Amino acid sequence: MKITGKIKVLFAFAIAILFANNLQAQEKTEATNYDQGFRLGVGLNGGVPTNHDFYNYSLGADVRLQYDLSKRTSVTLTTGFTNLFINNGVKDLGFIPVKAGFKAFIWEDQFYVLGEIGGGIAVTNGYKQDTYLWTPGIGYANKIIDVSLRYEAYTEYDTNQIALRVAYGFKL
Repeated sequence: MKITGKIKVLFAFAIAILFANNLQAQEKTEATNYDQGFRLGVGLNGGVPTNHDFYNYSLGADVRLQYDLSKRTSVTLTTGFTNLFINNGVKDLGFIPVKAGFKAFIWEDQFYVLGEIGGGIAVTNGYKQDTYLWTPGIGYANKIIDVSLRYEAYTEYDTNQIALRVAYGFKL
């Protein structure tokens, strides 16, 4: 089974657990981190591409707008800039990701799972190849800090990446 097939299975399993968790939860819990409304997060990203023969690493920055549907679920819109550094003197690939997602807090209103889907628009060094992307991830958030680990899969680039995001968040 290819690596992307395994990731898709893991992502589907995480979503199934998420729904099972919501079906079992009968008691009312108060979240202390997110009141309903908008939040904005500004983050820095560092990643390791899965194709080490061609790509060295990635760096980026993003802005994430989050709207809380309930105390434990949110929808997100994320954009920013990601640069994939390429070795052997080949020009780097920079792109703007534009993603929509769903975030669900699963443990103590601080640990969450996140799934995003969208596109990447190539903007540097003459690259014209845009890509679709999907991103499952896990994270920890409190009132001001958001740290997450994600797998980001691209349909048109010959790599994917595993990235760490550290962000500062605040209520709007």
